[in-house]
Amino acid sequence: MAVFHGIIPLFRIFDVEKAKSFYLDYLGFKLDWDQGPSEGLPTYMQISLETCTIHLTEHYGDCTPGAAIRIEVQGIERLHAELLGKNYLFSRPGIEVTPWDSREVTVLDPFGNRITFYENDSIG
Repeated sequence: MAVFHGIIPLFRIFDVEKAKSFYLDYLGFKLDWDQGPSEGLPTYMQISLETCTIHLTEHYGDCTPGAAIRIEVQGIERLHAELLGKNYLFSRPGIEVTPWDSREVTVLDPFGNRITFYENDSIG
């Protein structure tokens, strides 16, 4: 039987500097690797934050802008305070309490991709 270890979502980007400003500076991800313009190709990079990994791609056809992912976190209030404290010009998210008993902070990247960080109330 195969053993599955997880998934890596891909987000389409159109401006590397805007992507780095949003994902690295604002959200706090780190750049794991970056291949692209130096090799004469569109940029394709991997970013990570703790156990979360995302691929950002300029490659036509890799994926469609406007995708959405959900990332479970513990300490949603701390995350929310950190994001607000960075005074990022293009995002001032709130915390939403959902009918299914989670608290969520949703941000949109500069390319229309949506990331919802969520914490179930039972986690506290």
